[in-house]
Amino acid sequence: MRISGVNIPDEKRIDIALAYIYGIGRNNVVDVLKKAEIDSTKRVKTLSEEEQKRIQKVLETYKIEGDLRAEILGDIKRLKEAGSYRGMRHSKNLPVRGQRTRSNARTKRGKRVTIGAIKKEMAQKMGIIASDQPAKTAPTATGEVKKK
Repeated sequence: MRISGVNIPDEKRIDIALAYIYGIGRNNVVDVLKKAEIDSTKRVKTLSEEEQKRIQKVLETYKIEGDLRAEILGDIKRLKEAGSYRGMRHSKNLPVRGQRTRSNARTKRGKRVTIGAIKKEMAQKMGIIASDQPAKTAPTATGEVKKK
């Protein structure tokens, strides 16, 4: 079965399978099936053509898939253009709803990156500094050049 561009799995119960549609969650499924007058324990493959049409007719009243995605992206774009705090958080790819970021927020911020000092020997191994550089020299009080 295919509804609004989404293939619904045939082997699953209709109440589980309808949740595959973006914008239809487990709570919305109950309402959709009540309005379409279909038993929630039925499998998708056992639905008749008439029952499928009733489901599609009920789903037309909901904002789902492409329309919903476009609306959400438009809302985020509006927040960014207005320069609001939430818009700034969206543009910086940080949590928007007040969550702490010092210890958590890994899904938004990405993998941890350790930043720290590199010892001279490690820097030479990594090729950041050349190992054959001459030692720095500084003149002494008597004018002699002394190696540090």
